[in-house]
Amino acid sequence: MNAAVAEPISEELLRRFDVAGPRYTSYPTADRFVEAFTAADYKQALTLRRAGTAVTASPMSLYVHIPFCESLCYYCACNKIITKHHDRAAPYLRYLSREVDLHTQQLGVGQAVSQVHLGGGSPTFMSDDELRELMAMLRRNFNFVAGGEYSIEVDPRTIDAGRLDTLAELGFNRLSFGVQDFDPAVQKSVHRVQPAEQVFALVAAARERKFDSINVDLIYGLPLQNPESFDRTLAQVVELRPERIALYAYAHLPERFKPQRRITTTEIPTGAAKVAMLARSMAAFMGAGYVYVGMDHFALPTDALAIAKRQGRLHRNFQGYSTQPDCDLIGLGVSSIGKIGATYSQNAKTMEEYCDFLDQGQFPVVRGLALSRDDVVRRAVIMALMCQGVVSFESIELAHLIEFRKYFAAELEALQKLADQGMATISDTGIQVTPMGWFFVRAVAMVFDRYLQTDRTRARFSKII
Repeated sequence: MNAAVAEPISEELLRRFDVAGPRYTSYPTADRFVEAFTAADYKQALTLRRAGTAVTASPMSLYVHIPFCESLCYYCACNKIITKHHDRAAPYLRYLSREVDLHTQQLGVGQAVSQVHLGGGSPTFMSDDELRELMAMLRRNFNFVAGGEYSIEVDPRTIDAGRLDTLAELGFNRLSFGVQDFDPAVQKSVHRVQPAEQVFALVAAARERKFDSINVDLIYGLPLQNPESFDRTLAQVVELRPERIALYAYAHLPERFKPQRRITTTEIPTGAAKVAMLARSMAAFMGAGYVYVGMDHFALPTDALAIAKRQGRLHRNFQGYSTQPDCDLIGLGVSSIGKIGATYSQNAKTMEEYCDFLDQGQFPVVRGLALSRDDVVRRAVIMALMCQGVVSFESIELAHLIEFRKYFAAELEALQKLADQGMATISDTGIQVTPMGWFFVRAVAMVFDRYLQTDRTRARFSKII
């Protein structure tokens, strides 16, 4: 589906859809996970995967959470451990190895893997030798297939050109740089000072080493930002020209995320200013030739993500949009989330609890969800909307043995209101998100979320734009 629009998105339209809603990296969303789903349920899901030969043959995805950071970024909502003691990484590696061993006991050694992502925290908190040990351990136990996506999140303050050589040597082909904002005052206000010159030099060095794709993360809505200051950051990012850009709205939830209590509330930009920053960001990136892939993500037309979007092969997982087919995901490390078959699982969120489970020879899973038949049907619809912007009634009916218009009668009636606003079209054969609606695809997907229909409190979610 072509994401281009005939004219810029108006600030009035952005304001109208400035409501809270899920990001749909999964359906049901992670806030619906329950403690009744245990390590035993996760173990059974792995056993069922191994029993299904066709499924077992399909490549998996691995996510490894490295929770350590040297310093605290005040906006951060990630699960992290702030420490300057780098010797904490070595014992964590040993526990990761134990967790991998538990998986190979159930799945066997050599499961094909087509996607690996190291996130955090700051994965580059680990030394080169520790990263070598981690990747060697993963490669011993899993079969990394050629042409896969092997990515790592990089804190520009923790690496240099020599460390980029190590990342290339280890097989990483995609890098994600956390930039957030180039403005020195904004950086100081969120306790993340990193000069623009440093990032530019690292990206230039990464290009020399032929990494397939470089992503830059940005956040709008941080303290001391305003539309004019963010324009300068946008201009610098356009000059940097990374293959991918992830643009996130800052959600100030100090009651949930303790680090955010250090942010001065009066310095946070107004809602109108945030909407203006978003509108200007879209105009700047699309004006510079980027494709709006969907929900926070932009990519150059030659990047694999934009190509997958054009060809209708876009997928979505807990890391966001992906070129890799929908597949089982093993989450390793503290707080990691996994997906096996029709189940989701999440590991313990504290290091103590995580290690305690593994000391007992158990998977460190503390909550999750076994999807109901209704969950599976709705997941198919929501992911089709989020990834392709198209839902074929016949495809859903054949795959799930339902009569779409009857099963989703109430949802289609609700969707008509969005259709009347130009966000989608409903025909006899399916639903099509319009080019304008693609910018608000979360709002379209929310119509099919049964949990939101029964629970209208959305404070747990970020704004959908």
